[in-house]
Amino acid sequence: MPAQTIGHVAKASGTPIETIRFYEREGLLPEAPRTMSGYRLYDESTVKRLRFIARAKALGFTLAEIRDLLALQDNPASNKTGRAEVKAITERKLDDIEHKIADLQRMQKVLSHLAHECSGKGGVAHCPIIETLSGIEDCTHPEHR
Repeated sequence: MPAQTIGHVAKASGTPIETIRFYEREGLLPEAPRTMSGYRLYDESTVKRLRFIARAKALGFTLAEIRDLLALQDNPASNKTGRAEVKAITERKLDDIEHKIADLQRMQKVLSHLAHECSGKGGVAHCPIIETLSGIEDCTHPEHR
């Protein structure tokens, strides 16, 4: 495929132009060669790389983690041990997600309890939700977990 402008690459990858420029500045994309008039020119590998970044972001990887994954992918020397490093990065991400899920489940339980405790009628004074959020009642108390 012939070299493409940033607009074509943005359209083909579904990535906004400013995001492509940001990724270049952050080292996620190699700097594109420029024409004599200063336009960046990209090849098909850039579109594939942008799609990789988008899929990794959708799975919760941070840009730093994506940079590490791309570095492993780009380094031929990592072919012997790279898979173990990729797996380790993925397992750390999975662990982070599992902790976030546990936190969300805890928050859901507390909020569900608070919503159940509040009649939803009358003024705000003595509202169990407001009192808990104000620190009058401890929402970390075991009965709320």
